[in-house]
Amino acid sequence: MATTDSVSVFGEGTFEEQIQELVDYATRSSPEDERAPLLQSFRDIVKIDEGAKPVEKYEEIRRRALSFVLDQTKSLGDGSEQEIEGYFNLLFSHLLALWPADSPETKLHVSSLLDVLTPSPSDHPSVKYRVISNLFNATPRNSPLRLPIYTALLKVAAANGELETLRLSRKDVEQWLQEWNISSEERSQFLKSIVDAFAKSSQPENAYQYTLSYVSSLPTSSPDGQSAAIDAIALALRLPSLFDLDPLLKLDAVVAAKDHELFLLLQVFLNGGLPEFCSWLESHPSVPEKYELDPAQLERKIRLLSFASLGFAHVGHDLPYSEIASTLQIELSQVEKWAIDVIRTGLLSGKLSQTTKSLHVYRSSARTFEREQWEALEKRLVAWKAGLASVLEVVISAQKRGNGSSVGEVVQQVAQTAESVQVDAA
Repeated sequence: MATTDSVSVFGEGTFEEQIQELVDYATRSSPEDERAPLLQSFRDIVKIDEGAKPVEKYEEIRRRALSFVLDQTKSLGDGSEQEIEGYFNLLFSHLLALWPADSPETKLHVSSLLDVLTPSPSDHPSVKYRVISNLFNATPRNSPLRLPIYTALLKVAAANGELETLRLSRKDVEQWLQEWNISSEERSQFLKSIVDAFAKSSQPENAYQYTLSYVSSLPTSSPDGQSAAIDAIALALRLPSLFDLDPLLKLDAVVAAKDHELFLLLQVFLNGGLPEFCSWLESHPSVPEKYELDPAQLERKIRLLSFASLGFAHVGHDLPYSEIASTLQIELSQVEKWAIDVIRTGLLSGKLSQTTKSLHVYRSSARTFEREQWEALEKRLVAWKAGLASVLEVVISAQKRGNGSSVGEVVQQVAQTAESVQVDAA
């Protein structure tokens, strides 16, 4: 049979004409001896008695006709990408028109179509993205069908290493989970499928972000919840550029694992330093290998976090090289290298001085933000408020004196006052 582009007629004409075009496409690649009986079976289904109303009026006949087409849809078909997309779009349109979105029939047919679209993900991936996305968008926003549809889309994208194509965001995922009429177990499973997709695509940082959502979706004391909590801790420690570990402590399942060996290590990274890390490692020599943790990488990470904590206590001040070397347990000659490393991570910003052998700290991150950090912030804000009041007094005093002071003198006074504010606020 000649291969003609029938996409132009998909969606045009009467129901009977559209179904006939779908049947012709679905059976196009069948051997002639098989195709002829199939077409006859279809004609028998849509056959109406002379003088009867058109087939569009017979709901049951329409459903049987579409079911016939769906049963014959066992592959993408022998057509161009335009035809493939047009074919499936028309199938979806009739499917959602003939059965309610939440009916068992719709669920069954959608599942069958997804089984056709997801095998061999590398076969026509771009048209598969469009077809499955079209089905997703055509389905009501609150429909539970959106769960398997998007899961299929994830599967195809992950298999081709093209998750970026989906432009998935946590905001979208959170909104979908609120809209879809699905169970808590299905929500958790969907989040797990996203975690697995990013992990398969070698994107552990993105996998970690969705891992937090996945853990929070599970019952705290359940075996799955506890297992996922430990996996989340391990992944967080495993990522060399992840330094914000505080969100883990916001998860009840993680807190419930307080007696686990990895939770003890997490506490070290949140509140301890190199001595505590070495002590933990000595007590748990086999744990790093068990959870695929690199001790050398962990040591580097705890040093950088310790450096940031030291800097947080010296914001606005000069931090001597000797104190840095003592905290990090390194040679003085290595201090500048570690200072550059911690600045590159974004944990700290400052200026090195080889003359004074110190690091002037402009800003530094706290590992956790609890009562101690809030009190330090309050102290600095009060100092800034008092200091800014002093700057205002200088300006008002200069205004009262009128021309008694030159512009340069006023600027110098303000600059000197502002400098004292910066120091006092630290």
